[in-house]
Amino acid sequence: MVALFSMISATCWSQVTRVAIDSPRNAKANYIDVYECDYVDVQPQFPGGDRAMVNFINKTRVYPYEAYQHKIQGRVVCSFIVNTDGTICNISILKGAHPLLNREAVRIIKEMPTWHAGLMGGEEVPVRCILPIAFRL
Repeated sequence: MVALFSMISATCWSQVTRVAIDSPRNAKANYIDVYECDYVDVQPQFPGGDRAMVNFINKTRVYPYEAYQHKIQGRVVCSFIVNTDGTICNISILKGAHPLLNREAVRIIKEMPTWHAGLMGGEEVPVRCILPIAFRL
């Protein structure tokens, strides 16, 4: 059961987008300017790099039993924001495969450790990243 993972930069029309960030404590939405991955000087990075991220995903991933039983597979493309402190928020599915696989992909991203923040002009900035996670039997 081998899964292929890779970090893909976001393609977008503009450099900065205004986004309402998740706020579990506050019912009012907070808005921040988020840079797209292609437009920052230094992209956010998983601690230890891409190889460490692949290892983390492989160790953390639990193939949903029902999906495995019914031979459901596919690739889930997720979007998330790496904040200036390296925490991850606003996880969403851009292209799903199956609800069971989609939930597992979001769970994996939620469990990721703090990333190294992206830099623009030497300053840490929030950056939107896109990560496809493949589920193969």
